[in-house]
Amino acid sequence: MHRRSLIALAALGTLVASVFTAPAWAQSGEIRIAHVYSKTGPLEAYGKQTQTGLMMGLDYATGGTMAVGGKKIVVIEKDDQGKPDLGKSLLAAAYADDKAALAIGPTSSGVALAMLPVAEEYKKILLVEPAVADSITGDKWNKYIFRTGRNSSQDAISNAVALDKPGVSIATLAQDYAFGRDGVKAFKDAVHKAKIVHEEYLPQNTTDFTAGAQRLIDKLKDLPGRKVIWIVWAGAGNPFKIADLDLKRYGIEIATGGNILPAMASYKQFPGMEGATYYYFGIPKNPVNEALVAAHYKQFKAPPDFFTAGGFSAAMAVVTALKKTGGDTNTNKLIGAMEGMSFETPKGPMTFRKEDHQAMQSMYHFKIKADPAFAWGVPELVHEIKASEMDIPIKNK
Repeated sequence: MHRRSLIALAALGTLVASVFTAPAWAQSGEIRIAHVYSKTGPLEAYGKQTQTGLMMGLDYATGGTMAVGGKKIVVIEKDDQGKPDLGKSLLAAAYADDKAALAIGPTSSGVALAMLPVAEEYKKILLVEPAVADSITGDKWNKYIFRTGRNSSQDAISNAVALDKPGVSIATLAQDYAFGRDGVKAFKDAVHKAKIVHEEYLPQNTTDFTAGAQRLIDKLKDLPGRKVIWIVWAGAGNPFKIADLDLKRYGIEIATGGNILPAMASYKQFPGMEGATYYYFGIPKNPVNEALVAAHYKQFKAPPDFFTAGGFSAAMAVVTALKKTGGDTNTNKLIGAMEGMSFETPKGPMTFRKEDHQAMQSMYHFKIKADPAFAWGVPELVHEIKASEMDIPIKNK
């Protein structure tokens, strides 16, 4: 009997010790945020920009303290390599093992779609940045998903502003996965006056565009009026090589949205090309963008890029929400704070729509200028397309 009592006491002692040691990091005053992104893989350039912008944004939003409500922000980086299964397991590990209060990412739409159910399973917020596919805040959405990145409809509707005119024939060129197919679908839905005559989908890793370009030319060359190939492409490969097939001989133009600065080097050969972009450092005029541009030039001796602004915006959203909750990371409190929340970004104010948690934001109708001072085609602002000017459909019903 005495021996049993000793065993019971020992067990009780172990239990008490575990009660005090298990939640040690929960008591340490940390806000743990996982950033799951393509540190390597086909979208590596995008992922690294997002990470840079995220850290700069957290620093700016917290006034250099990297803390909210007396709690230190800790960012846990995870490399999904652009692989959906890996992204899914990394997010689960971030919530379960790293005790992340919320997560940001990923870079790829395919990875994002694999991660959405994980956020729902763990009942933790996933702030999507910069994955674009409409279905993320559409039919695959759940209430734990917010997105600061633009969606395919925002891309498409803003690009349609430049191209959707009577007598215009458009063929599309896109990658054969969620980003490309969602982008084209949204673009088709946004076009009402022009005519879509062909859709060309090529593998993500395409480097030889000759066969696809020939199919596009064959569909357009004999048509009357203005003829345009609209390109929606991400990552490796240069679809603008199709211009080498002498499109001008057939009166065919190229149009596209914005991109990272290295990719926009290809734009320089198309002065006058129109489209719409999510961000270009020289366009928005507001204090947050000025701070981002100044900090980026100071650290890298170069301007911030497309996805740097996105990472910065995600940081602004997170810190704004945490300030509203006083640093409380309870998921339901954060959701309550974030639904309908407006916050400042390098693009100006964004607002999370209550119905699908998509950030409503401005887009920028541009025309390309070939400026010898820049290695890329410079997108000059034609018109800021404000959120109120875009009828972005709610697709999660």
